[in-house]
Amino acid sequence: MDYRPLLNASKLPDVKTTIFTTVGNLAKEHNAIDLSQGFPNFEAEEELKSLVTKAMREGHNQYAPMQGYYGLREQISEKIESLHNRKYHPESEITVTVGATEAIFTAITAFVGKGDEVIVIKPAYDCYEPAIIVNGGKPVYVQLDAPNFKIDWTAFQRKITDKTKMVIINTPHNPSGTILSKWDMEQLEAILKPTNIILLSDEVYEHIIFDEQTHESASRFPDLAQRSFVCASFGKTFHVTGWKIGYCAAPSELMAEFRKVHQFAVFCVDHPVQRALAEYLKNPSHYLDLNNFYQEKRDFFLNGIKSSKFKFKPTQGTYFQLLDYTNISLEEDEVIGKRLITQNSLASIPISSFNVNNRNDYMLRFCFAKKQETLEQAIEILCSL
Repeated sequence: MDYRPLLNASKLPDVKTTIFTTVGNLAKEHNAIDLSQGFPNFEAEEELKSLVTKAMREGHNQYAPMQGYYGLREQISEKIESLHNRKYHPESEITVTVGATEAIFTAITAFVGKGDEVIVIKPAYDCYEPAIIVNGGKPVYVQLDAPNFKIDWTAFQRKITDKTKMVIINTPHNPSGTILSKWDMEQLEAILKPTNIILLSDEVYEHIIFDEQTHESASRFPDLAQRSFVCASFGKTFHVTGWKIGYCAAPSELMAEFRKVHQFAVFCVDHPVQRALAEYLKNPSHYLDLNNFYQEKRDFFLNGIKSSKFKFKPTQGTYFQLLDYTNISLEEDEVIGKRLITQNSLASIPISSFNVNNRNDYMLRFCFAKKQETLEQAIEILCSL
């Protein structure tokens, strides 16, 4: 069979292996300490794992409802209302998803069609653009500048046209670790108010905010909430990324369209895990205490590298920290990142992969969601450079 005509018709001709896979494979090959990918190397709490086992033993091993186990949707609704004063009805406005990535892909697929423009704020996590392109849409970029990564809302507004169907925001922001303030969200609300543009708000690090700052969810702002898909991740929150479970909240009119795609893409999500999470969420400390838990890790990591040649601004949220290496080298970040793996056995992510045209900001992203001994080993290497 001649595959060339089929390959020439690829919907994603320019998509290559992700930087995460490339770096991950290289790290394994060189037995490197892996601070590249965003997953913890410590276990979830035994209570949560025991609740999953309990649910399986009680027979919850068949399909869950398409929208998600109702008890979990109730807990999600109560959590959002208590934190952000926005009530989402568990029956019609919340769907449990296969991680936040499925929620993001589903929201884009449900509404973005040929010729539609979607504003993407760069640097951006790498799942947004392929989802836009495969559905016939066009990403329109707003590039943020290092080291502050603040949105110029005047420049943002100039990107809006009559073809703009959707805007994607991410707060706390991966990879920069910045957060959108109340003022930022009010600017966005004012810009979008006279339009019918949909907002896709990626809030997977919603419970990892530092220095007593506040997560300003899109659900807090009335005009944003009525046009928003808010996507979140239990995998990121509870150290179980391999479980691939998240959720999406949106007004019922938008959620009805979302579910049309969701039901034929995955139909439903792991049933015993949903049962376990519904119980686990009844104790709010399980997510409210995460700020302090991760801030201790951030501070340990940054205090450890104070004597190094790296420059940094402490991350405001997420479990990622950017390090500026210009006192060490002016090479491309992919070059120095590769050498750090092959010669020093430490893996990170070059953030040019997240920028428009792979712009080099001379920064590497490190994940500090690791055991203390892992961070200690990484600190020793970074201070030796």
